[in-house]
Amino acid sequence: MGVPRVYCDCEVCGEARMSGVNRRYRSLVHVTNDEFGTMLIDCGPDWRTQMEAAGLRRIDRILITHAHFDHIGGLSEWADMCRWLGYRGEAFAMPDVIDDINVRFSWISRNIHFRPIEGPLTFGAWQVDCWKVNHGKNGYAYAFRFSHAASGKAWAYCSDAIALSEVQRKPLYGLDLLILGTSFYHEPFPFETRSVYDVTEALALIEEWKPVRTIFTHLSHDIDLRRDYRLPDGAAFARTGFEVKL
Repeated sequence: MGVPRVYCDCEVCGEARMSGVNRRYRSLVHVTNDEFGTMLIDCGPDWRTQMEAAGLRRIDRILITHAHFDHIGGLSEWADMCRWLGYRGEAFAMPDVIDDINVRFSWISRNIHFRPIEGPLTFGAWQVDCWKVNHGKNGYAYAFRFSHAASGKAWAYCSDAIALSEVQRKPLYGLDLLILGTSFYHEPFPFETRSVYDVTEALALIEEWKPVRTIFTHLSHDIDLRRDYRLPDGAAFARTGFEVKL
């Protein structure tokens, strides 16, 4: 839902309206690299605001994790950008995700070329692998791992996941950077009703996976960035406009 939630008068949402420390948009990653240019991961309903904040006037390529509204709600605005600028955008997603998008936006392929992911992708010297992850009560999503053969660097984006199997966890071991979705610090609801890891669960996982650095994203209004959660070295909460160099 982002922060603040329109209906909510909790302390975190109130602070977000006033000073903006906790103001958060729907999760999106802006990747810039000398070897392949600029791309986004996901295109949620806050896409226009995020583009303005980043000073971006054009995006040619987007990777999509899954077809939930908080990850694709901005596609119609991107398509409109493509139409007015006279080019066809390029979106990479798994075939089932593309099918879902075409059901919701039956006209959108006129302006966006959807490329089904059928194996590893290559952007510059980076190989990008995509795999299915459990999304709890919300079914499933996909995660992305970027690997650079020459430098040995690797990072992954796994925004919507819980109860990962060992096979699904395997690409998340030994990363230089892990970006992982954690909506709550400690989620009090029954496990079968949940869809994303909480922070306490994620902290246990990174002890096993051993990334050099971890950023928790997809944060709800349960997380107050003014508090000291005593996260371990190398772990941090994402902030609006947060920049990371690998």
